[in-house]
Amino acid sequence: MKFGTSQPVRRREDSRFLTGRGRYADDLAPREALHVAFVRSPVAHGRIGEIDIEAARAMPGVRGVFTAADLAADGMNNAIPAIFTVDNRDGTPSARPRRPVMAEERVRHVGEIVAAVVADTPEAAADGAEAVLLEIDELPAHVTLAPGGEPLHEEAPDNLAFDWALGDAEAVEAAFAEAAHRIRLEVEDHRVSPVPLETRGAWARPIAGGERLEITLGSQGVWRIREDIADFFGWEAERVHVVTPDVGGGFGMKIFTFPEYYLVAYAARKLGAPVRWQASRSEAFLSDTGGRGIVATVEGAFDAEGRLLAYRVDGICDLGAYNSHFGQNIQTFLATRVMTGVYRVEKALWRMRGVFTNTPPVDAYRGAGRPEANLDIERLMDEAARRLGLDPFEIRRRNVIPREALPWKTPGGEVYDVGDFARLLETAAAEAFVEGYAARKAASAARGKVRGLGVAAYIEAVLGDPSEGARIRFGEDGTVELHVGTQSTGQGHETAFAQIVSERLGIDIDRIRVVMGDSDIIPRGGGTGGSRSLTAEGAAIVTATDRLLEGLRPIAAELLESAEEALRFEDGGFRLAAGNRFVPLLEVVAEARRRGREDLVDVAARHKLAGRSFPNGVHVVEIELDPETGKIEIVRYAAADDFGNIVNPLLVEGQVHGGVAQGIGQVLMERMVFDADGQPLTGSFMDYALPRADDLPFIDTFFVPVPSLNNPLGTKGCGEAGVAGSLAAVTNAVADALAAFGVENPQMPFTPGRVWRMIREAGQERAQAGG
Repeated sequence: MKFGTSQPVRRREDSRFLTGRGRYADDLAPREALHVAFVRSPVAHGRIGEIDIEAARAMPGVRGVFTAADLAADGMNNAIPAIFTVDNRDGTPSARPRRPVMAEERVRHVGEIVAAVVADTPEAAADGAEAVLLEIDELPAHVTLAPGGEPLHEEAPDNLAFDWALGDAEAVEAAFAEAAHRIRLEVEDHRVSPVPLETRGAWARPIAGGERLEITLGSQGVWRIREDIADFFGWEAERVHVVTPDVGGGFGMKIFTFPEYYLVAYAARKLGAPVRWQASRSEAFLSDTGGRGIVATVEGAFDAEGRLLAYRVDGICDLGAYNSHFGQNIQTFLATRVMTGVYRVEKALWRMRGVFTNTPPVDAYRGAGRPEANLDIERLMDEAARRLGLDPFEIRRRNVIPREALPWKTPGGEVYDVGDFARLLETAAAEAFVEGYAARKAASAARGKVRGLGVAAYIEAVLGDPSEGARIRFGEDGTVELHVGTQSTGQGHETAFAQIVSERLGIDIDRIRVVMGDSDIIPRGGGTGGSRSLTAEGAAIVTATDRLLEGLRPIAAELLESAEEALRFEDGGFRLAAGNRFVPLLEVVAEARRRGREDLVDVAARHKLAGRSFPNGVHVVEIELDPETGKIEIVRYAAADDFGNIVNPLLVEGQVHGGVAQGIGQVLMERMVFDADGQPLTGSFMDYALPRADDLPFIDTFFVPVPSLNNPLGTKGCGEAGVAGSLAAVTNAVADALAAFGVENPQMPFTPGRVWRMIREAGQERAQAGG
């Protein structure tokens, strides 16, 4: 098919996005909607004294001012659920304190909501918020990534939320005792902000005479949000209608039901009018969930030939002030899906402690635990290569799981179904022209620059609900509606899913409309996250198309006056296996409709995946470092990836580029910083740096597919792979360059100022040692 799978079809969505015709949540809010402004805590920790709202209520244009007391008086469930929590190593439950929608008695991070002001205009709402008098008795803030400090919650007197582990500690210790080499290093994976192009926003209105409520917002799936809002009101889920139109980026953060969404919904129902809110960028930095935020001690036991015998990680992660929806799960269960990477090691131990800090909650950010786990083991492999005198490619060759050993059960309990990790290493080395690196390094030195080479072999695990549904409905004009349970946030779902339908049914892609993001039209779905969309939804589409064709086959047989088993479906219709008699699918659909068989032209199906798929690859990076300024430039980037069968290479390449950009951003510049009092010091783009076009290299991408056995399309998912590879590869490249100055185990972000200081401090240490 011209526009079937494996074709680099340009995104159908791009025309409206590039011409300003995209429709985001804030674009759709009614003109008459009221505006809400939130009164947020100016301190990171304290007891709430008085909240005086009388002056705000009297302000011109103000329609209502609400606090936690109003929620209680109206019987609202002032609590945000933590969907996933873990148990401690000793089997006891982790700390699970209640997280209020609106602060009660205490505030626990700067930006926590203490009141909401609703007014006719955004200016009146802001003026009303300014008029709220707030008294807070400040308490010491705990911002250190360690237990201790002023307790945030009674349930965690030392601020330790959990102490979790997975693995065989005794077997690992025994392997370390017998190892020829023991390598140990610290790895800091600092906290970042997701920073989607479109900030969070929502608007809500009563519908059905006030019996129901509709909320429109940017999200990664409407169904969890529907459940949470309904629970807040004490309703059945069906009373809440959630709509998500176009979304300007999510990166994991837009999965969650944030406090503002509950309060917009509450104000709309309370006032009986539409109410809207769109975050400013400053609000986003104060209230969005953060990502990463881990410090780990990483250890490897190697034999005399550099083969990894055992692996151990002892880490501590930042949860922020509360358990977010998946917060406790990220650096525990999710990270350990790939904790030993692509390496043939059978003994491993992963220990992770989570601490509460007086900062906004931390949760999923592109990759959600897996890039962090890949960073740990890839930093170890590079450090081991350096200390053992091995080439970074060679140490990986000696340790990757060979193809003939697959399927491979990891110490984390996952089973890698297929892959060719050794081939990816060789492909990446060849495409990056590593054999010419020495000459390029010499050329850099001649210009006063220091070149570094970084390599990282990563593996991802596709996560999320393994089941998904699809509905295919033919219109009377021959068009097709495809209803899906995932949610595009910019990836190109409307194109990729339409390509699958086009190939399987022979329908022109322009006649296929993809419908998503409406809880009334699509009552169930798993949303988007964990790179699940194509594997889970693609499988559901295959199942639905198969069911549709099987249902229509008897009618096609009648039209062709043949037995059903004599038919095959090809070229957009049913054909007799012997001969050239053919009936187009649309004629069969029309005949089914004439017979009143709407059930045959409006078909739904669900599919549950047999297991996870595991995208993997090798990224190779070269950087140039200017020792006079500390500035780093990425001069070459090659990515060899195995995403299984690829539906649209153009979309996949875009996903790789985006993930690589986010990894580069974190390694070289992005960082959330809080002072000792919990005040954010990176609260705007004046302080929080993002990569720009001239910070990024040309990225060479190469696909080395080994189709997955766990879904009918053989796909593996690609949305988070770019960051899993780039985070480690770029870090290793910088570490390689800095090794020339005696800098040992440097930690990101590698901003010019930090790199310059690392070089100078290492020089001073060498001078002192020499003296």
